Amino acid sequence: MRILIAITGASGSLYAQRLLDNLDPQAHELHLIQSGYAQTVIKEELPGGLRIPAGTTQHGLKSMNIPFASGSNPADVMVVVPCTMGTLGRIAHGFADDALLRSADVALKEKKKLILVPRETPLNLIHVKNFELLIQAGATIVPANPSFYQRPATVEQVVDTVVARVLDHMGIEHQLVKRWREEPE
Repeated sequence: MRILIAITGASGSLYAQRLLDNLDPQAHELHLIQSGYAQTVIKEELPGGLRIPAGTTQHGLKSMNIPFASGSNPADVMVVVPCTMGTLGRIAHGFADDALLRSADVALKEKKKLILVPRETPLNLIHVKNFELLIQAGATIVPANPSFYQRPATVEQVVDTVVARVLDHMGIEHQLVKRWREEPE
């Protein structure tokens, strides 16, 4: 599977890190693109920096020469994690003036998986309307809303409850969290 991970400047760099940690570059072709402000937030939130799996291809934000900028060569799945509301809004309204936005636009028009992981609260009506537009266009919105069923004990375990849902929607098996079980009768 060809996977494009896009990281924007929303708080929540650990979500991107844990997703990268759980993708096997031996099993998948991994690509990474970062917004300009993503790098600033990563420096604040991940003191050791972003650990990028060996074999991952990194792409420049301003280059439209990346494969995913063309409908003839889309990624199988694109995940924007974390996703700022500004990026989400630009994708919802068809702005495609950099490689990240153009790749998301291509994913939508080519009916490929586009998964957006917004990390914002509270939401305003514009955010909700942008969610609606994106869902209607075929995107999957996976808000960074962790679950606590399994009583996570570390920040990473909390983050993994969201990353597990992203991996589920990517169609990638994982062992990050236990599955919910039916109650015995």
